[in-house]
Amino acid sequence: MNTPTGAVGYLTADQTRAALLKATAAPSLYNSQPWRFHCTPDAIALYADRSHAVPVADPEHRELVLACGAALLNLRLAIRVLGVQPDVRVLPGHCSADLLAIVRPVRRRPPTPTDAELAAAIPRRRTNRKPFLPNSVPPSLHGHLRQAAEAERAWLAIPEREQLPKVQALTQQAHEAQISDAKFTAELQHWTGRDSSSPDGVPARSSGPRPEPQDEWVLRDYSSGQAKARVVGKDFEPEPLICVLGSFQDGVLAQLHAGMAMQRVLLAATAAGLSSSFLSQVVEIPCARKELRSLLGGGLWPQAVLRIGYGSPVPATPRRPLHEVVSGMPVPRA
Repeated sequence: MNTPTGAVGYLTADQTRAALLKATAAPSLYNSQPWRFHCTPDAIALYADRSHAVPVADPEHRELVLACGAALLNLRLAIRVLGVQPDVRVLPGHCSADLLAIVRPVRRRPPTPTDAELAAAIPRRRTNRKPFLPNSVPPSLHGHLRQAAEAERAWLAIPEREQLPKVQALTQQAHEAQISDAKFTAELQHWTGRDSSSPDGVPARSSGPRPEPQDEWVLRDYSSGQAKARVVGKDFEPEPLICVLGSFQDGVLAQLHAGMAMQRVLLAATAAGLSSSFLSQVVEIPCARKELRSLLGGGLWPQAVLRIGYGSPVPATPRRPLHEVVSGMPVPRA
């Protein structure tokens, strides 16, 4: 049997592997990593991996597509920083409904400073579930993050101060609806509180502190019921930067672009020294998402709600090895 070299287009085999490692560093709901890649001598195809879907929290696979969009943005940047221009076709319409994009490294092109800055942020980006420092994100960075979203055909809405109590209330209501659902809590426990040997899911070391009643912004308990010491009087930062990443449509194409925009915002935040996490509850419960959309004027479909601020260091979450998520090329086994 002939063994492929692993080179793709203008990329060597080592460069292809490096780019794929960066692609798989994208965030996903519960670190489920719902993507697959197939390599040919001239292209890398991105597929949705529905065996890693999270059906209770994400029944329509909207967040799955967002995660794949984030992986696609990472892949694009990783190729560009190697001095190669990727030609990207999204939803190419081939025989598989799971085929989301085809990326062809087609010609030499020097990376831009922005490409280099964002690509360098990929391995440093973390989902930080710990309380942030009380320092506010300066308004000068708000516009920078908005521009990152707009570069990927999306929009970053920053609720006004008077709108934040409503966003808080919607998030709390959505959270309570979810944790009262036995199927949801079983799914949450399945994906969280993992030990260090698990290649996916949220390990206990990345779960953050246990939520407390006094917390203004409710975050999920990712400890999967593992005992944690209570933190008396603990509260999260008083004024995090809350951003709603929205798209102008709500189909798969819009969600894929929203995933790319979400990741560009997260990388721009990382490059600026900021930390981030998600308030996913409010966009997972349909009635809460509908009310959030109305609160923002009705023109945007909320796809992700981000909490951004200045945080302390947190460990990286694990990733599935390449040989489990890549086909069509030889990849080393750990």
